[in-house]
Amino acid sequence: MKILGISAFYHDSAVALVVDGKILAAVQEERFTRKKHDSGFPINSINYCLSQANLDGSDIDYVVFYEKPFLKFDRLLETYFAFAPKGFLGFSKSMQTWLTEKLFQKSVIKRELKRNLGKHIDWDSKLLFSEHHLSHAASAFFPSPFQNAAVLTMDGVGEWTTTSLSIGRENTLTMMKEIKFPHSLGLLYSAFTYYAGFKVNSGEYKLMGLAPYGEPIYEKLILENLIDLKEDGSFRLDMEYFNYCTGETMTSEKFHRLFEGPPRKPESPLTQREMDIAASIQKVLELIVLRLVKNIAEQTGEKNLCLAGGVALNCVANGKIVQSGYFENVWIQPAAGDAGGALGAALAVHYLMLGESRQVVNGGDAMAGSYLGPEFSEREVISSLNAVGANFKILTQDEMVDATARALSLGQAVGWMQGRMEFGPRALGNRSILGDPRSPDTQKTLNLKVKFRESFRPFAPSILTQDLSDWFDVDVTSPYMLVNADVLSAKRLQVSPQSEKLFGINKLNIPRSQVPAVTHIDYSARIQTVHLETNPPYFKLLTKFKQFTGVPMVVNTSFNVRGEPIVCTPEDAYRCFMGTDLDLLVIGNVVLEKHLQPIERIANYRDSYELD
Repeated sequence: MKILGISAFYHDSAVALVVDGKILAAVQEERFTRKKHDSGFPINSINYCLSQANLDGSDIDYVVFYEKPFLKFDRLLETYFAFAPKGFLGFSKSMQTWLTEKLFQKSVIKRELKRNLGKHIDWDSKLLFSEHHLSHAASAFFPSPFQNAAVLTMDGVGEWTTTSLSIGRENTLTMMKEIKFPHSLGLLYSAFTYYAGFKVNSGEYKLMGLAPYGEPIYEKLILENLIDLKEDGSFRLDMEYFNYCTGETMTSEKFHRLFEGPPRKPESPLTQREMDIAASIQKVLELIVLRLVKNIAEQTGEKNLCLAGGVALNCVANGKIVQSGYFENVWIQPAAGDAGGALGAALAVHYLMLGESRQVVNGGDAMAGSYLGPEFSEREVISSLNAVGANFKILTQDEMVDATARALSLGQAVGWMQGRMEFGPRALGNRSILGDPRSPDTQKTLNLKVKFRESFRPFAPSILTQDLSDWFDVDVTSPYMLVNADVLSAKRLQVSPQSEKLFGINKLNIPRSQVPAVTHIDYSARIQTVHLETNPPYFKLLTKFKQFTGVPMVVNTSFNVRGEPIVCTPEDAYRCFMGTDLDLLVIGNVVLEKHLQPIERIANYRDSYELD
């Protein structure tokens, strides 16, 4: 049975292909169009998935959309009538979009399928619709390494649901509890993202990264005014403080009065106030999530927990869940946001609608390391690089690994592209920018001169799995970079009393461990464990770097600059390499050194980035 899952028309459009229960391909549309968070119909992603399995449109048994548009429209109407006449302007604008586009998504999808995959195919009989949180839950449970598990999904909102608890049993999912719009943990966090001057649906990572620079001085204010939180983790928001039901902003004037000021203007200087705001809402989010998880463990008796939805990308909260011990095992879908809904929708059809049996992968999950996107042969790489006039050399894999590890040990920044592209928001060693974690300058250099982003943003370490417990206080693996852990005290550096008294961004330049480039100011790190089975080249690179330096990890950040999707093709990688201060580019076994590239070509690429 061949099933295509589609997520589209909101943000992070994506497609996944499931054949007889096996996940063969999954990719976000933004990687092809180069438009970050692209919400358009993902025809490029469909074409890739089909080509990966040598299929065409006539081979597909079902196409399933990840949510139900009419239920979403129902929410829009009921929300307006509940608050009317307040919010008429926002409602009228939404209605224009819905009545011209979104309400007729079924027709749009069929039209695109006919146009691109075959106009004589009966798409009416093949097209299905899942529910948003069911898609999330299916993406969390069915690829997990568990026969049975509790499944918690948390995000902004789907059709109506914002938080859900399901129970997974072999090939079934049973919904147990839901929290519904407008009461939403995801929208609560997004409201503070907006208030801190970051972009909703993409700036939440920044808010999480900013939190350790502040103090949670507003925690009590939030809990006493914005939210009614129960002991079991259920909650209700006081909607007088929020504007997302009736207006075009996330927060209301009452919210601004409570926090004594308007939202920060985007791109304006960050102040201690924003840092304290971030620390406060992060602590509140962790409190809510831990109460939910504790109650789920007590009520269900399950030993395993699966997570999905945008809130499940908050790796700091995930680390708290793991540390709590409420569940023996925790598994998080690496594409936990809406892109992963495409995969969950396809899996829901396979198991829930068709009733197919499920085989748990022995000793692991079914995500293949989340390496589910396009890859390029050496011949394709060479052809692409020749076409842009690049200077390069072709090495054996051992030579390539040696040269890359040596460059990293000398403090060089490396663009690293190997094998199949990752599915989800994290670069996991196939589309990554790498650096030396021992250098106190690496974080600032990569942020400002390579990524072109805020200097406070932390970086993650990729570490050999067998060395994890020698460096971090955690006893679980984290192959998808979704769990925070603290650096062991034995690896920390003594910080002077004067440095301890510093506030905010002034803390940034104080080395705190033997690997300062991956140690956040609270001594935490968002770890990725690297496994030989899922990524041999990356594992070999870390092993060689350890031989050179004694350190079994490297800095790993996504291969892109601010505002741009992660690179997909050799051309994408070359453009990023030439337009930034990357020293080395490695694509497969093909190696490019910056100082050997034509000076005028480097200048042209840098200019193109500035124009963008």
